[in-house]
Amino acid sequence: MRKIFLTIAVITSVLVQAQSAEERGLEIAKAAEKADLGFKSSISDIKMILKNRNGQKSERSLTTKTLELTEDGDKSLIVFNSPKDVKGTATLTFTHKTVSDDQWLFLPSIKRVKRISSNNKSGPFVGSEFAYEDLSSQEVEKYTYKFISESGDLLLVEQDPVDRKSGYKKRIVTYNKAKGYRIEKIEFYDRKGALLKTLTYSDYKLFKNKFWRAGALNMVNVQNNKETLLQFSNYNFDSNLSDDDFTQVALKRAGK
Repeated sequence: MRKIFLTIAVITSVLVQAQSAEERGLEIAKAAEKADLGFKSSISDIKMILKNRNGQKSERSLTTKTLELTEDGDKSLIVFNSPKDVKGTATLTFTHKTVSDDQWLFLPSIKRVKRISSNNKSGPFVGSEFAYEDLSSQEVEKYTYKFISESGDLLLVEQDPVDRKSGYKKRIVTYNKAKGYRIEKIEFYDRKGALLKTLTYSDYKLFKNKFWRAGALNMVNVQNNKETLLQFSNYNFDSNLSDDDFTQVALKRAGK
């Protein structure tokens, strides 16, 4: 019996080694996507803490809604609740698998919806260290992949954006295969190939015995020494959201 187990282990090792780095990287990304399928929709509250290069902090409160779609990318709506200077500002994102995402910004000061150009999606999201393209859902088709290394349960995969208008040349993503292939860290590299930002996921909680959600996302810009911390609370996976909650009409209504 022991010989059989050893033989299986050897065969498994050979098969893994036979995979190319590109094949294994894609396999890991698909496993992560599969592990998170089926949440349908969710709502959560967010506290955004901005830290400038001198260490001074400011806070904002937001609400985010997400609608899961399987034929195409997910839809999301983010609304700022405070402070007064950004209250009512709202962003609607339609993520797509194979074409550029659609994004709109509602500005309460002029009561208008502004479409965000594909050329501007690398710009900062309402003064934070997150770019507009960082708001998109993690669709497998948006990148090409290359497996880098494995250390215990942690897998490092290089992801190169397919969209030429992306502000990034590549991302290095750390997956935790023992925890549903959840993401632990992302390193973002600018178009010149230099490290730009590091996003760390922490305080994970498991919902409905399947869906891992981070309680905190900390984006550190290593080039300008600024940080943006997102703290999530009040996750609701029983909201039964629909397409009607993710329209430009809903965007305006949410911002009022």
